[in-house]
Amino acid sequence: MNEPYDERALWQKARLFLNHAMDPNEPRTFDERALWASLALELLAKAALVRVSPLLIAVPNEEGSNLLIASGLVQGKGTFTSVTASTLFSRCAKAFRPFNDGEAKKIARARNDYLHGGAATFGPIPEEAWWPAFWAQAAILVHAQDKEIEELVGCDRAAIVEGHLARNRKNIEDRVEMLVARAAQRLKLYRAGDMPAKLAAEWNRPGELRGYASHSSDETCPACGEDGTLEGDTVESSEMHYYQVGGADDWDACVDLTVLSDRFSCLTCRLVLDDAELIEAAHLRTEFSDEGDPADFYEPDYGND
Repeated sequence: MNEPYDERALWQKARLFLNHAMDPNEPRTFDERALWASLALELLAKAALVRVSPLLIAVPNEEGSNLLIASGLVQGKGTFTSVTASTLFSRCAKAFRPFNDGEAKKIARARNDYLHGGAATFGPIPEEAWWPAFWAQAAILVHAQDKEIEELVGCDRAAIVEGHLARNRKNIEDRVEMLVARAAQRLKLYRAGDMPAKLAAEWNRPGELRGYASHSSDETCPACGEDGTLEGDTVESSEMHYYQVGGADDWDACVDLTVLSDRFSCLTCRLVLDDAELIEAAHLRTEFSDEGDPADFYEPDYGND
């Protein structure tokens, strides 16, 4: 395998960068350690995707050299170009649930501002909140490669990472509790007619609560108990069914889909949970059933007979 697309090389480089970020014998500021860690996150994303197929990180060019190198048909690395971090994280979000590409892109943007702009610090998020958010995403990419945290950082540092992961889970639970309580509180004020003028104006102009994804399903709102809406674009599985509608040769088809939940919204209390982690922490369904269009699942007739 060519080195730019080698899963093991990418993994080892991520380990090296995280060693720079975590090694107590090499004293660094938080900004420098966060920089090394953010670079490692991108490498972990590449390694996880390459494990599926090196083509997932190669940028197509007119000559096709990147794709040929990635496929192993051609040797070389001089013209290697990988997709952007934003694209990497978007693909990981679809492939490795519940990876949150929004959180990963925040890390990448802060890194770019720190490296290429005039920013004096890595970002506005304090260190005690930054590391739990970072490790929540990095751990998913580690497990996507069928590896354990100990293999990435060593046994002596695994406990540190587990502490950050526990803190992140608590942060998510606290955030969901706050969002649900706030939605219930606003609805109570609205129904009682006690809502302040500024809040009432916002209430009457809520903007787009729905995400208008490809698929949706009703779900009971955890804040008010009314019907809300789960949405998602990612189809986890599909099953085609055929049934007879008339004579012996008269058949029709339907497709049952299992869709991953990406967003919940409630028009009654205005609650919005806009990622899979929040939905799971609120004890809502992380996937739902929907019907698909059979035409989307038929194999095309290429006319090569």
